[in-house]
Amino acid sequence: MNFRTIIEPFRIKSVEAIKFTRREDREAALAAAGYNVFLLHAEDVLIDLLTDSGTGAMSSAQWAAIMQGDESYAGSRSYFRFERVVRDLTGFRHIIPTHQGRAAERILFHTTLKVGDIVPNNNHFDTTRANVEVEGAEAQDLVIAEGRQPSVIHPFKGNVDLGLLERLLDQHGDRVPLVMVTVTNNSGGGQPVSLENLRGVRALCDRYGKPLFLDACRFAENAYFVKLREAGHADRTPKAIAQEMFALADGCTMSAKKDGLANIGGFLAMNDDTWALAARNLLILTEGFPTYGGLAGYDLEAVAQGLEEVVDEAYLRYRIRSTEYLGEKLIAGDVPIIRPAGGHAIYVDARALLPQIPPLEYPGVALVNALYLEAGIRSVEIGTVMFGLHPDGTETPAAMDLVRLAIPRRVYTQSHVDYVAEAVLEVAGRRRELRGYRIVSAPPTLRHFTARFEPLP
Repeated sequence: MNFRTIIEPFRIKSVEAIKFTRREDREAALAAAGYNVFLLHAEDVLIDLLTDSGTGAMSSAQWAAIMQGDESYAGSRSYFRFERVVRDLTGFRHIIPTHQGRAAERILFHTTLKVGDIVPNNNHFDTTRANVEVEGAEAQDLVIAEGRQPSVIHPFKGNVDLGLLERLLDQHGDRVPLVMVTVTNNSGGGQPVSLENLRGVRALCDRYGKPLFLDACRFAENAYFVKLREAGHADRTPKAIAQEMFALADGCTMSAKKDGLANIGGFLAMNDDTWALAARNLLILTEGFPTYGGLAGYDLEAVAQGLEEVVDEAYLRYRIRSTEYLGEKLIAGDVPIIRPAGGHAIYVDARALLPQIPPLEYPGVALVNALYLEAGIRSVEIGTVMFGLHPDGTETPAAMDLVRLAIPRRVYTQSHVDYVAEAVLEVAGRRRELRGYRIVSAPPTLRHFTARFEPLP
C-alpha cells in the first residue's frame, strides 16, 4: 500500500510505564552520575536511545519459544534449534554460542592474535577495538573517504577502501591474521557495505591468503540497504542477500542483542576446524559448555526465533524508514547529521553543531548531556571520548565527534520519535549556550562507560 504514513508492522500487547521527571531532578541525577549518562539510573530516563543493543521488544512468538527452553547442561534441544537456524542463515560449519558479541570477539582475538598483529576493518567499534588492543595488536580502520565525511552523500559509506587494504596486505601481510568488515558500520553512522565491496574484500583476502570475518550484528539491516540501493538486488529477499554476504566470509562474530532481536546472546561462527577447536576450548574456560556458551536454553530459543523474524521484509521496511523519518526531521531543522540516515540510529555531527567546543573538550558529551537535561532523552557520544585515547596513553581528536540516537527495535512509536526530533531541535536552537567538559576520572580502556566529567567554566 503506497501511503506516506509509517505504521508499525505489529500490534502492542503489553506496555511498560515510563517516568516523567522535572528538570531539577535531571540536573541532580546527571551531577550524581558525574555527567556521564551511562551512570544514570534507567528509571530517570524518559526515552532511552543510549543503545539498540539488547533493548528491543521481543515478539509473542519469542516469548512462546522461551517456554520451550531446554535447560540441559549439554546437548540441549534448544541448542540444536539455535544451531540449525544460524547455519541455515550463515552457512558456517562451526556455530559457537556466546553470552553476547564482545565474548565472541574476545574468544576470536585471544585465540588468533599475537603482539604486533594488525586487524583491518572498515571501522572497529569500541569493544572490537579494545579486544584487539588488549592482545597487543593494532586495529586499523580502512573505511572509504566518504565514510569520514558526515555531510557527503554516498549509498554505501561503510565500504572498505580496497586500495588501502591492498596496500596493507602487500606491505604488512605477515602481520595480518584476518580481515574484518562491520555490517552495518556502527562507528561510521550505521552505514551499509555493498555486496560489490564485500566481493572486492573477498578477492583481496583470497589473493593474500587471509580469512575474512564479518562483525554481523546488524546483518539484516545491511542486507535491506543492499536491496534498496545496489543495482540488481531489488527483487531479492533480505534473507537471500544476507546469505550471500555470509557466503563471502569465512566466519563472523555476532551480537544477537541487535539483529537477533533478543535481550542477550550472540555467537562466533567459522569454517576453520583448528580455529574452532581453540575457540571452543576457551569458551569452556570462560563462558560455558559449547552447547550453551553462557546462555540459558530459553535465550537460545529467543535468539533462534529472532533471527527468523529479523529478515522479514515488512519489519525491515518499517525499521529503516522510521529511522530515516527522524533524520528527515532533523535535516529540515538544519541539524547536521551523518547522511544518508543509517539503519539503527541517527548520528548528529556534534563537532559541526558546536564549533565553539574543541574536540578535546568533548562536544559530543556536551550535546548528550543537554539532550538529557532538556528532555530526559539518553543518547551516546561516538567520538573523542570513545576513540581518542590510544594504547600508549596519548589522546587525539577522533575522526568525528558524533552523538548517536540509537533506536531500540519495536519499542517506541512515531509520537516518541516526533518528541525526540522536537527536543533535538530545541537544544540545537540554544547551541551557543553549551560548553565543554573535562574528564575527572577514567579507566585506561573503554573509558566512555565509566568516566566521570565536570563542565568547564
